[in-house]
Amino acid sequence: MAILTFHSLALLLSFAPFSQANTHVHSSLRHRRQSVPTHLPGNWTSLGCFTDLINGRTLTGPTFASSTNMTAENCINFCDSKEFVFAGTEFGQECYCGNALQNGGTNTTASQCNVACTGNRNELCGAGGRLNIFSSGKTPPPPPQTVARVGNWVSLGCFTDAVNGAGRTLMHDMNLASNTIEACTTACFNAGFQFSGTEFADECHCDTKINTGGVQSTLTDCNMVCSGNSSEFCGGPNRLNLYNYTGTDLPPVSAGGGGGNNGAPVFPVTSGLPGTWAYAGCFVDNANGRIIENGLAGNSKLTVESCIAACDSQNFSLAGMEFADECYCGDRLVNGATSASATDCNMACAGNSTEACGGPARVSVYSTTKNITSLPVPVVQKTNLPGNWSYAGCFTDVAGGVRALPWQIIWEGNNTAEACMNQCAAFGYNASGVEFGQECYCGDTEDLTTNGATLRPDSECNIECPGDPIHICGGGQRLTTYKWQGALNVWHTPQNIGRYEFFVPGLVAPLLATLGVNNKVAFLEKHGTSEFKNSTGAYELDLSLVGDFSKEWREMHTKTDVFCSGSIILPDRAGRQINVGGWSLDSTFGVRLYTPDGSAGVNGTNDWEEDGNLLKLQRMRWYPAAAILANGSVLVIGGEIGANDNAQPNLEILPKPDGGDTVIDLDWLQRTNPNNLYPFVTVLPSGNVFIAYYNEARILNPVTFDTITSLPNMPGNVNNFDAGRTYPLEGAMILFPQHAPYTDPLRVLICGGSTPGPASVSDNCVSISPEAPNATWTVERMPSRRVMACMVPLPDGTFMIMNGAQEGVAGFGLANNPNLNALLYDPTLPVGQRISILNNTIVPRMYHSEAILLPDGSVLVSGSDPKTPGFDEETRIERYIPPYLNKGIRQPTFNISNHDWTYGQRVTISNVKVFSGSISGVRVSLVGAVSSTHGNSMGARTIFPQFSCSGSSCTVTAPPNANVSPPGWHQLFILDASGTPSHSSWVRIGGDPSQLGKWPNLPGFTQPGVGPVTIPL
Repeated sequence: MAILTFHSLALLLSFAPFSQANTHVHSSLRHRRQSVPTHLPGNWTSLGCFTDLINGRTLTGPTFASSTNMTAENCINFCDSKEFVFAGTEFGQECYCGNALQNGGTNTTASQCNVACTGNRNELCGAGGRLNIFSSGKTPPPPPQTVARVGNWVSLGCFTDAVNGAGRTLMHDMNLASNTIEACTTACFNAGFQFSGTEFADECHCDTKINTGGVQSTLTDCNMVCSGNSSEFCGGPNRLNLYNYTGTDLPPVSAGGGGGNNGAPVFPVTSGLPGTWAYAGCFVDNANGRIIENGLAGNSKLTVESCIAACDSQNFSLAGMEFADECYCGDRLVNGATSASATDCNMACAGNSTEACGGPARVSVYSTTKNITSLPVPVVQKTNLPGNWSYAGCFTDVAGGVRALPWQIIWEGNNTAEACMNQCAAFGYNASGVEFGQECYCGDTEDLTTNGATLRPDSECNIECPGDPIHICGGGQRLTTYKWQGALNVWHTPQNIGRYEFFVPGLVAPLLATLGVNNKVAFLEKHGTSEFKNSTGAYELDLSLVGDFSKEWREMHTKTDVFCSGSIILPDRAGRQINVGGWSLDSTFGVRLYTPDGSAGVNGTNDWEEDGNLLKLQRMRWYPAAAILANGSVLVIGGEIGANDNAQPNLEILPKPDGGDTVIDLDWLQRTNPNNLYPFVTVLPSGNVFIAYYNEARILNPVTFDTITSLPNMPGNVNNFDAGRTYPLEGAMILFPQHAPYTDPLRVLICGGSTPGPASVSDNCVSISPEAPNATWTVERMPSRRVMACMVPLPDGTFMIMNGAQEGVAGFGLANNPNLNALLYDPTLPVGQRISILNNTIVPRMYHSEAILLPDGSVLVSGSDPKTPGFDEETRIERYIPPYLNKGIRQPTFNISNHDWTYGQRVTISNVKVFSGSISGVRVSLVGAVSSTHGNSMGARTIFPQFSCSGSSCTVTAPPNANVSPPGWHQLFILDASGTPSHSSWVRIGGDPSQLGKWPNLPGFTQPGVGPVTIPL
């Protein structure tokens, strides 16, 4: 007989609770976006995206689900074979058929159907509560009806089934190849049963009575058409179209699958069984639910031996036979199984008329051991809960097609209420719910009210947890719900939130922004692929001339396209900027250098220098990262070989070491392509190199680049461990400040990200101290989701988190719903209390937006080139005034003459003036020079060095070595007691140990030389 397990039922009824978006596409050449196929079987055509579960299923016919092979074509073929007019795909893996669009299903925006098909990632298969619907073009038959009568069988209406903890309304299942009302009533009559019921389109159930718990329901709840006749209704989810036989000629109750031996006695099998299998007794079934958890398909030739063989082949230790042709397997008895009289198991096996195969609601149980585990009737877990969780009740789910709690996790075979609570709490959610046994949901307590969930009697949550069968994990569209008492996240809402302000009208939408040692901002944009035909690809903004459009900008030039390249400031005496890689062909080999010159109000004359015939990378690189190593050389790592092409899973060093090809291959970059572009790289206090890519991280030897330590994978989203942090899933990384005497392990913070495939944007930050013993990641929830985040280190040791989107991934046209809110992250506060919600912008800034620190301590915010309909290419440049500049306090001032520090050197800062508090309350910070692109602040580092002050002078001790502070340029700030920073002054720390000032010694390139800093600062 057909057995519908909890697994299959949950699979058919579950749907995605969150908005999804398409996979990464950078340009028309980038990875293909998913779409609805246009070449369909026969005359089938797409009708578009439709709502589902508004008042029930939109398509109420047969269904099937496949977690590995669902496509539009497979669904259409399935529905066409059953002669249905409509086919619909949902949540990537579900297929529904029907002859009418019912229960309020209506056409909606195509973008809402955005989940990739499990059988073809280039196709779309609906979404949560959304169907991609297809039509055969045939005229639909008349709408289905509830069959009122079949001979002496009379409809009693629609009844509930298995919804109140009392088991099935009709206990006995019939295995029908094609279910109809006529076929089901005939099968029940032949088996001698007075009551017949059809459920979930293809199930047929019989019994001699209507069991406790089956109650009359609204007729419209029975809204699924019969799998064998689309003109008839055959129940619905947990609903039976119930029929009563009113005649007087019912035969005696017999085995539905062919059992029975004309009243001759039947016996359990007590000998000849394999191994240690032995008869354990006759047990009552379905008093509180099935007592053995795994049901096999009905078998008209069932014997005790065949059932045992089937269970044994799957390594189960229990086998049970019921109602002549039903076989169940497991390792324990559940739901309060109790012994029955041996004579109750009196039905002959369908395949052997001398063997006993249970009876009505009776199971003949066999076991490999005499010590059978028998678990009690499951109850709601209300005590010994983890953390501050408390039980909140049994709540409805999917009201109006919306999940009560938005984040869904399916743990087949091992879900527990406690595991679900722990998962929700770990990611900062204070509401946890379990449903259908294997499903876990997380959200916020207000989601329950917002999404229409209502409290129901505990009895409606009646399915045991597969990983803890003595406790309840919800029911059919019922959530066993728990709430966290107290605050899991403290997001501060200070009175002083700073402000965005318009700064300057821009010229282009830059994709790289760098504050040079001349205190001018260098912008690079797509050159050759720019939307602005007269763009030269490079411009410089003089901050002192902002307000005079005719003077504030200087036109510069690049020779090849810097589209998605990487930049960093060199530690040479001139503070040159280097840019590597680019888009397509020769550009991908590009090595470009710019020597900042000019001064405030005075234009420089230098330009970007490039000659691919003389100087180029050893490998083509699109989306590479760059970093200064402790020895002062330049690490260039990762990327792809060009637009929409193969990975470049390796690294190289500039200047190129002597010898032939010196590129080092990295198998872990090959393995994680394409989700590891623009990897995050930094030098650790040991001198080793930390790298984060996709959702992995490791520590590398700085000479051989062999792996020293493979760190734990980064936590992803609460419901998706595969969420990543680097392009195209694109979060942002910043280092926690380092404080003298530099004994604490360095900590790394990464915020935001998204998931591969159908995108689900992350709403958390993760952090780790890579060199701490037993290093583990800490998760901190943000107030909103954010991909393509930009993070800016501020001189007071806090970080701004800005820009990005709440839907999608990085790439052209792949993100939506811009995140307009700025956040402030304070690493000195306790975990879970570090984020303050600041002000909002009116300017959407998504793909190709940047943010960098300016000399006055404010933040320059630029760019956005999303190619998303409704969002323009953004040339306006804003400035964010952080709270420390929004208090009306005059900024401190100071003088410094030494701009070139050696490690451990004591340097005097003179004429220090503060206008809030006294000099005894000042702090000194060093913020590393940054080049920002695609959420990667290359070179970012914040140091609070040792210092002492006397009178109006302070003596600062430079960091001790190149591991704590790799050679490079820093903005030096003085902060008063209120936290208000001064304007910065540039200092170089650690010199130029790799003598980059002499490189490249080639025509057309400037060599600033080595030695002390001589440029005016």
